[in-house]
Amino acid sequence: MLVRFEDEADQEYREAGRWYNARVAGLGLDFFDEVDATLRRIVAFPQAGWRVPRVSNDLPVRRVAVKRFPYHVIYLVSADAVRVLAISHDRRRPGYWRERLRSF
Repeated sequence: MLVRFEDEADQEYREAGRWYNARVAGLGLDFFDEVDATLRRIVAFPQAGWRVPRVSNDLPVRRVAVKRFPYHVIYLVSADAVRVLAISHDRRRPGYWRERLRSF
């Protein structure tokens, strides 16, 4: 199964990694490694993530926590791919990414 980042999610991923690396050398790479490990778990078990509340049942959006960092990977499983909708910080602007569901 392929992993496809929506443009906004890719930007969030890169910006968070740069932010962590600016704080402590190498911490950004640790962040990328943890997100990548989370994505591997999602690909292996796509239905294992928690369903996101208050999202239509027609769009089974799920989330999985990123270990060591206060982030979740928000995703939607399609027929051929895991579509990453957001790399969402747990404490900043909860649910901001819901606007992205309009294109689905």
